[in-house]
Amino acid sequence: MSRSTLASVVTINPDITFRELDGEIVILNLETGVYFGLDDVGARTWRLIEDHGSLGTVFAVLRSEYDAAPAVLERDLLELVDHLCAKGLTRVAAKSA
Repeated sequence: MSRSTLASVVTINPDITFRELDGEIVILNLETGVYFGLDDVGARTWRLIEDHGSLGTVFAVLRSEYDAAPAVLERDLLELVDHLCAKGLTRVAAKSA
């Protein structure tokens, strides 16, 4: 599996369903029956991926909303996306131009 970068475009797997509950998101992989939960920051990231796909755009929005060092924010974003991809919840669709 190739690792995501800020140039990656990510899509949500169509074979999952998710619900937002009290600011967190619960995800169900319909193929495997496995549940996965995201805290409030993870939920915000999930919504941004859903809306934009481009991790560069997601990163820029997160930078404007959270007081975190850019290097830490980038690392955490890419680790989350790689974890979501490994669980089959998202896919790296392409590299943006």
